[in-house]
Amino acid sequence: VGLGNLWRFPYLAAKYGGGSFLLIYVILAVTFGFALMITEIALGRKTGKSALYAFSTLHEKCGFIGILASIVPIIILPYYCVIGGWVIKFAWAFLTGSGNAAAADDYFSNFIASSGAAELWFLIFSALVFIVILAGVKNGVELVSKIMMPVLVLLAIFVAGYSVTRPGAMEGVKYFLIPNFENFSPMTVVAAMGQMFYSLSIAMGILYTYGSYLGKDVDIEASTKQV
Repeated sequence: VGLGNLWRFPYLAAKYGGGSFLLIYVILAVTFGFALMITEIALGRKTGKSALYAFSTLHEKCGFIGILASIVPIIILPYYCVIGGWVIKFAWAFLTGSGNAAAADDYFSNFIASSGAAELWFLIFSALVFIVILAGVKNGVELVSKIMMPVLVLLAIFVAGYSVTRPGAMEGVKYFLIPNFENFSPMTVVAAMGQMFYSLSIAMGILYTYGSYLGKDVDIEASTKQV
């Protein structure tokens, strides 16, 4: 729950049909996506391994799938850290009273064009992530998530509430929620499928790892329904 759903999802929905995109996405998520999530989590729990070793543990000829799955988060990591650096930079600007300057049209373009500035915030974000991971799954990732996820929900509610008060917002809401198949195209299905993999973290080596930490008494199907 982060860039994939709060940032990538809205612009893809706007580009590929609004309500039509949303409908196709939901259908894919509760069918194809649901089945894939259960499969990946179950494989992780059965083997007790990360993606790199889960497939080879299951069958020695399938080890290459684990390698491919592990490459994906390695590729995604710098992408997330760059954008994470942008977020930290803007958060810092607002917290230090530079909100008006940060809201200017040219603030972002000047920031990423500035030699060393974007790289500095990239390193700061990367260091914060490294510290969390260094603390481990329970004392790092889980502990931070218990704090940050509720904050994220509150921020999302606030931003959504503010957004619908803007001029013309209701037209945007109608476009997003009401399917209009005049806007439908084959790319709507392709984009919705890609977003489903992205936002559910499927085929990224992530769910295998989560599954490897899952207790044997946990109902995988019920957990996946909650997700």
